[in-house]
Amino acid sequence: MREGSLEAPTRHPLDWKNPEFWDQAKAEKELGRIFDICHGCRRCVSLCTTFPTLFDLVDASPTMEVDGVKKEDYWKVVDQCYLCDLCYMTKCPYVPPHPWNVDFPHVMLRAKAINFEKGAKLRDRLLSSTDAIGKLAAIPVVAQTVNLVNRTPLARTAMQAALGVHKDRELPPYASRKFRSSAAKSKHFPVRDGANTPGKVAIFSTCYVNYNEPGLGHDLLALLEHNEVPYVVVEKEACCGMPKLELGDLEGVDSLKSRNIPVLARHAREGCAILTPVPSCTLMFKQELPLMYPQDADIAAVRDAMFDPFEYFVLRKKDGLLRTDFKQRLGRVSYHIPCHSRVQNMGQKTRELLEAIPGTELKTVERCAGHDGTWGVKEEHFDNSMKIGRPVFRQMAEGADGAGPQYISSDCPIAGRHIKQGMGEDGKAAEKAHPLTLLRRAYGI
Repeated sequence: MREGSLEAPTRHPLDWKNPEFWDQAKAEKELGRIFDICHGCRRCVSLCTTFPTLFDLVDASPTMEVDGVKKEDYWKVVDQCYLCDLCYMTKCPYVPPHPWNVDFPHVMLRAKAINFEKGAKLRDRLLSSTDAIGKLAAIPVVAQTVNLVNRTPLARTAMQAALGVHKDRELPPYASRKFRSSAAKSKHFPVRDGANTPGKVAIFSTCYVNYNEPGLGHDLLALLEHNEVPYVVVEKEACCGMPKLELGDLEGVDSLKSRNIPVLARHAREGCAILTPVPSCTLMFKQELPLMYPQDADIAAVRDAMFDPFEYFVLRKKDGLLRTDFKQRLGRVSYHIPCHSRVQNMGQKTRELLEAIPGTELKTVERCAGHDGTWGVKEEHFDNSMKIGRPVFRQMAEGADGAGPQYISSDCPIAGRHIKQGMGEDGKAAEKAHPLTLLRRAYGI
């Protein structure tokens, strides 16, 4: 028996079409098996609140073993997991091909799916319906009203009471002009394929960029234009499905997949690199959908064409096709690597490119910030999300060489907003800016 991650992890497909997947008794048996292994190891105790919750239940049980924990208490552990995948990718020595076959995130997802089938809260269904909320909230007059309400303490207290959205969570504003309707068309550059990268790009803009921060999408287009890469914004898109996946709404994921994949697969087969500005969306197409549909050729084509933007830019640089005519120094940047970037197994590509900009002092923080999509918005999880993020807030505030940062940055715009909030007074002097924005500034465009 080999252990200790001496071999590359093998990710088995999610067997969600099998009727046994939905059998609660069998799911609880598998939860117990994996919990027992985790209890004997405890290596993941510092990652999040999921594992301390489990270990506290074990330690308080009559037997001080997993067999003493009530089955109904298993769901307290499930509720704390937000599927960041870091236990699988960075800590667990028993992931497949180890015979114990521990896939903690997938057993959590199975439990969440079973729980969702019993009935989800209205709040959870609303928060995971990003397109529906965005289409309404981003209407010009409505956007200003929603943003005002989200900043009003009395309204936020009422929202917490009615929906369970924590009153202290700073929510992203809605833009009155959506990215997809305002994106500039590409100039007619020649397609220059590299050894590592296709020479033309299709943009999957994501709900967040389309409705909340369209500037990130415009930054990406400006960077592609500066590097003479022709692009298109995909003509039709829906939410990638990550919010539904994290809720356990697998049928919702299936519905969104059927809307996105045919369009994206056509672009992939036409030789485009597909870029998304949000790591969770990139990961959805790179890993989660391929694991849910392992035999789907269209999904495989999209997976193989999908790039994180900085992964694409660094590979273009390796191909000798990325401009390095940086005109402006960035100074001190505290940069956070989000979990859903780390899980892509592509290395620290954003860090690599930012460090190549002259006059840039980069402090890199590689730790979960604790927000994770809609999890940190919820009333019952807000305090834990701030607790998990506390080491990140402290390290980001230190900056390079102990000097405070001029910029706070994360590839995940939601994590960046969460970190800025968590830093409090320590972060007031620093500007929150996405890495795409920083790269655009460095080019002077």
